[in-house]
Formats: sequence, structure tokens, C-alpha cells
Amino acid sequence: MKIRRQSLPSGQLELAVLQHGHWHPLSTLIAASPQAVSPSLACQDDLIAILGGGDELLNEVRALLDQTAGQEAESPPETDHPLPAPFSPRSIRDFMLYEKHVIAAGRGYARRFLPKAWPVLNAYEKIFRKPHPKLRPKPLWYKHPIYYMGSHINILGHGDIVPWPPYSSALDYELELGIVVTKPLYNATPEEALQAIGGFTILNDFSARDCQLAEMTSGFGPVKAKNFANSIGPCVVETQDLLARADNLDVNVRINGQVVAESNTAGMHYSLGEMVAYASLGERVVPGELMGTGTIPGCCALENEHWLQPDDTIELTIEGIGSLTNRISHLPQDE
Repeated sequence: MKIRRQSLPSGQLELAVLQHGHWHPLSTLIAASPQAVSPSLACQDDLIAILGGGDELLNEVRALLDQTAGQEAESPPETDHPLPAPFSPRSIRDFMLYEKHVIAAGRGYARRFLPKAWPVLNAYEKIFRKPHPKLRPKPLWYKHPIYYMGSHINILGHGDIVPWPPYSSALDYELELGIVVTKPLYNATPEEALQAIGGFTILNDFSARDCQLAEMTSGFGPVKAKNFANSIGPCVVETQDLLARADNLDVNVRINGQVVAESNTAGMHYSLGEMVAYASLGERVVPGELMGTGTIPGCCALENEHWLQPDDTIELTIEGIGSLTNRISHLPQDE
């Protein structure tokens, strides 16, 4: 089941559910139901509450959808117009689960930003036919999942314009699988953590690469390199539909309609259960948190060398979820 948020003419937001290629506002489904719905479903503007309500609540939504057989939907197709983010994250924890991405991104960073180091690194890899040791993740990465806390404030939806940060000249995108937590956790096991995943979405972790390394080697994590914008959407897909194949989803990146990367979610060093469980170690994880897998290999400019330019349109697609599209704004000095 896919659920999204959409705007009413009044500016208010409502939830809509996909059925047979058409989006049905949940409020309309409830109003048309011959039977009273549960109180939890009556609060139908809260996607997290619905996904976290268990099979009983989701089955109630499916029963409402079954009543629409043969009816026309009130809303346009999935990605024909801008959409708000499908929910407002309580926090963003962005992990780094792919060793292949770490190595390739480090190689790409050296190629673009470290002109003295790049020839040495490149020569080493050609001679020994293996990644340079400095490109591999640090030892801590192999001990447990690592992540940074991103900003949950500057969240964009499908169709929104991404502001170009005024301090950067190297704007990058990162295609990630977004995990939506819908149940509280504390010191959870991987099995318990898996049960707390209520759905999946697409996360684009925009990055100002030319200031990222300096921030990360300062002793703290990335700040201005990351927190100016993230986009998520266009919808959330409930766990039942994707969990069994979440580590084998085809993905691609398009810039201005041209495919610049094709990849797959396979190859995570840690399972999704291990990832979410580690987040709960010694601290509360609450419903509404968004967690990212980290960049799917090949799906950022550091790896594929297709960098964003002002006015570009970036489109990220994950099998089973859909496509998230954003346009990049002009540089501030050009406006």
C-alpha cells in the first residue's frame, strides 16, 4: 500500500491512498463508508499513526479501498504535480551501510578536490589492482553501523525547488532508501527493530561536497555540508509490500531526463534490523523518525561524476516506491 500527503485548495494537507493507479483521499473513503471507522483511523491526517497501528488498522484501510472498485479517483496520477513530503520526520539519522559507496566516493573526492593526492592514489590502484587502504572505511565502521544526525527542518517534497547553498560550488545528490520508524524502541534487538519499521520512502541527501571534508575533519560531523536540504517522497510504502526485498530493489538517477546511474540496494554491510537497533542502543527511538541507508553505490556525483548545475532537474527512482523529482535553483548571486 502506498500513502502520500497532498494539498487541498485551502492549503491544508490530507492523506491519500493508491489503488489501481489512482489516488483516493482517505477522508473521502471514510465519509463514503457505510460503517463507522475506528477512532485511530478517524485521525486520518497522521501517516505515522496509521502505519504504526498494526495489521488491524491497515486492513481497515484496505477494506475502505475495496469499496472504490470501479470508481473514479479524485486526484491526479502519482507524480504529475508537486507534493508535500509524505510526513514530517521527528529526526533524521543517516547511516552509511555500503562499503562500495565509501570507497568509490573517497576515490571521487580525491579526483576532484585533492589534486596532489589523486595521482598517487590512482597509481597505487593501477599497480596493485585494489582500493587504496585510505579509501576503506575506518575500523569503527566494521564494528557497528555508524550515522550522523541530519536536520529534520529543511525537508522538501516531490517537485520542490532545492536552494543552492551560497557557500558551495559542488552540489551533489545521494539516493538512499528511507526507513520510516512507526513504533518506539529502546535497547532493541535487530528482530524487535525490524518490527518497528512501518514503511519505506526515497531520501535524497543533498550535499555540499566542497565543505564536507573540512567539517568532518574538524572533530565534528557534517553541518552546512548537509543540513540545507533533504527531500523525501513522493510517498511511503508500507513494510509488508517491500521488506522482504528491500535489499534487492533496482534504482536509478536521472538528471534532466538522462540516466546517469543505475544500481541496486543489494550489498548493505548491516541489515536494516541491525541498523535501527543500533540507533536505539541506550536511547529512545520514537515513531516518526526517518533513517537513511546511506548512498546506494554509484548514486552520487562523487561516484558517477555527473554533478548538479543550476536549473537541473534531478529524479531518483526506487523500484516499488516511485520517483522523487526536484529542480535545483539558481545560484544566489545569479538571481
